[in-house]
Amino acid sequence: MYVIKKEFHFSASHVLMGLAPEHPCSRLHGHNYIITVELMSSVLDEVGFVTDYRGLDPIKGYIDRMLDHRHLNDVWKFNPTAENIAKKMFEIIHLDFPQCTSVSVKETEKTEAIYYPNDSDEHVCCHD
Repeated sequence: MYVIKKEFHFSASHVLMGLAPEHPCSRLHGHNYIITVELMSSVLDEVGFVTDYRGLDPIKGYIDRMLDHRHLNDVWKFNPTAENIAKKMFEIIHLDFPQCTSVSVKETEKTEAIYYPNDSDEHVCCHD
């Protein structure tokens, strides 16, 4: 099995709902996010790629248009935790890149949430 990964960076703010008022994430704050997209294939194309990294440019375009320097609570109707963002980004990316196997979201150097789909997952958490 062949696996490739590509990182995408953006800056955005959010407020996490449902936390105690004294929790720092219950207040408006921002992150320099890193989204890592993983793609997997058992075969390579005629060039020897899982996919050409340049072919992933639409992901960067979406991030630049929809997420970069935005308030994520205004972009999506779900609570924009790293976990929910990872799942939503997987759902968006998987539409055009079915070989996508996971999406991770880092808010800091020390924190990361990863979404791996499974067959029983009904994709109910994150709707626009």
